[in-house]
Amino acid sequence: MIRPVQKDEALLADIHASSQREGLHLWWLGQSGFLVQRQQRHFLFDPYLSDSLTRKYASTDKPHVRMTERAVDPARLDFIDVVTSSHNHTDHLDAETLGPLLRVNSGIRLVAPEANRKFVAERLGIDPAFPLGLASGQSLRLDPFEIHAVPAAHNELGPEYLGYVVKFGRWTIYHSGDTLLYDGMVETLRPFHVDIALLPINGNDPARRVAGNLSADEAARLGRDIGAGLVIPCHYEMFTFNTEDPARFAAAAESVGQPYRVLRCGERWDSPLS
Repeated sequence: MIRPVQKDEALLADIHASSQREGLHLWWLGQSGFLVQRQQRHFLFDPYLSDSLTRKYASTDKPHVRMTERAVDPARLDFIDVVTSSHNHTDHLDAETLGPLLRVNSGIRLVAPEANRKFVAERLGIDPAFPLGLASGQSLRLDPFEIHAVPAAHNELGPEYLGYVVKFGRWTIYHSGDTLLYDGMVETLRPFHVDIALLPINGNDPARRVAGNLSADEAARLGRDIGAGLVIPCHYEMFTFNTEDPARFAAAAESVGQPYRVLRCGERWDSPLS
């Protein structure tokens, strides 16, 4: 089992200490979960912080054997301003993660595809009016965050799959959700002048019997093609049947001249620019 570089008390201490420093701070929490912090405000992309899928599939022919320990109990994250779900798959919409988050953050806002609003409410046991629904091409402002919904293809384009482009001070962050490449993707994203792209690299293998994602090579090329200042890969080292070696992504990024940073679970990335 992979142990996060920081977890539990150490991770929380790092998050709280970083809130007193200038600049943008970002932690990878495993799978597609990222915590972004600036000036004591916190945006949480697609967290999966439970063992719900491992338990669900334990006695099936598609076991979800966990590779990396959980970084933190979601009930300890009592400082979150906004949390997203890009689509309804449990590693992006987990009741055992989002339920505790909603309980300990009275002012939290939950952003999800409008097409999924009823499903989100049923899974989480909440009022359907609570999730803030977006369709592709729509945006909303939750000060200080400006959130733009863009298409995602998992494996097909559809209103139930989104990526999010979030403007946060001087920063623009693109979290693709789960997606393959699709026609018009580069043209949609390039005008946003993305500083940081958070992209899956686990690929699309039909033998896994799950919807696929960008491969390591495709993620590197997409970052280059949209002009991303930095690509940080994700969606690996969570389940043994659906992962990728991040070294393959690093080699691909270097081959196309795309700046990148590979994080370990629980690791922080900083920019000194506010």
